[in-house]
Amino acid sequence: MSDEAAPPRPRARIVLADNMDVLPGLPAGEFSLIYIDPPFNTGQTQRRAQLRTVRDADGDRTGFKGQRYRTIKLGERRYADVFDDYLEFLWPRLEQAHRLLAADGSFFLHLDYREVHYAKIACDQIFGRECFMNEIVWSYDYGGRSKSRWSAKHDNILWYARDPARYTFQYEAIDRIPYMAPGLVGPEKAARGKTPTDVWWQTIVSPQGREKTGYPTQKPLKILERIVVVHSRPGDLLLDFFAGSGSFGEAALRHGRDVVLVDQNPEAIEVMRRRLEFAAPTIEALGSLALATSEVAAAPASAADGEAPAAGPIEPPTPSSAGVQPEEDAGAAGSRCDDSPAASLGAPQREGSSAGASLAAPQDDDALASLAGEASARGAGVTLAATVRPSEAPASASQGPAAAEEVG
Repeated sequence: MSDEAAPPRPRARIVLADNMDVLPGLPAGEFSLIYIDPPFNTGQTQRRAQLRTVRDADGDRTGFKGQRYRTIKLGERRYADVFDDYLEFLWPRLEQAHRLLAADGSFFLHLDYREVHYAKIACDQIFGRECFMNEIVWSYDYGGRSKSRWSAKHDNILWYARDPARYTFQYEAIDRIPYMAPGLVGPEKAARGKTPTDVWWQTIVSPQGREKTGYPTQKPLKILERIVVVHSRPGDLLLDFFAGSGSFGEAALRHGRDVVLVDQNPEAIEVMRRRLEFAAPTIEALGSLALATSEVAAAPASAADGEAPAAGPIEPPTPSSAGVQPEEDAGAAGSRCDDSPAASLGAPQREGSSAGASLAAPQDDDALASLAGEASARGAGVTLAATVRPSEAPASASQGPAAAEEVG
């Protein structure tokens, strides 16, 4: 029998708060990988309807084998995506991301054509132009087509390294994709496949798929898995402070990484609570938003025909392999951030290690509402602990230098 102990189960910490109330309290250089998918400043309210279908001969849609189904609207999730000065909103959050990155860490900023050009100028100033590694284009082919211009069917993901001479890039972890003309490369290469380039073809989350949470702007798990497995190592500590539906969190946990997830939308916290239930995350409501946790858990969802949404957890999909394409070797050393100490909110906490009081595990929405109300009464920093954790030190976020074999 092997004397090696099993690796600890990855931990998740979910925080309901304005991210600028959380980020300054996190220790500098703590996170090996930071990914954020902030609002795109579309100028609209983002909405996602929650639907259920039932068999009905007079229904409004046709399903499998021509059978008819009736659509029942259960509710709608939404958030405002309107900013008068988007860079003024984003800039201090980018500065915090730079401060929080480990010495060999990577930062990924996910936007679209509306703001990505302005955001890159900001990132060049904050991280340093020499720290810009790639612009990744996520391309998809879904939805309507414009009749007045070329239809926008891609997002932009900017990758910055904390130090362009030292960063994590696990080339062997990259998933392979088929050759478009396998007959031209020979059977061995055709069987192995090729690594992706900086253009990633991946469909959006299927409206009828198991992965769908019903949260607006949910991103595909495979995109986030590709980033996680190549740009971090098992046991690393990751951060997403625009966490939304928790896709990045699931990718991190499924691949053995610890993760901190922050969002100010109570609906996002509820989606993540159910989606990541398999990892027994701790949930915190900080400051004035502690009351919001109680409200979202206690309030019944809007439903048509008296139907309420199912309360059970969302079953996470089977994780897939993922990866990215290296373009060229790193250049000169990058700029360093101010590593001044900060009050530690820190890594995902074990039971009893939070600064706030620790509460028993909620078993359903009513219990969550009750505990959240108690948390609100006690004040900021109260932890809704989803499980009792064994006492042990949190995993370090530091890593060794990136592998030398960074070949195309």
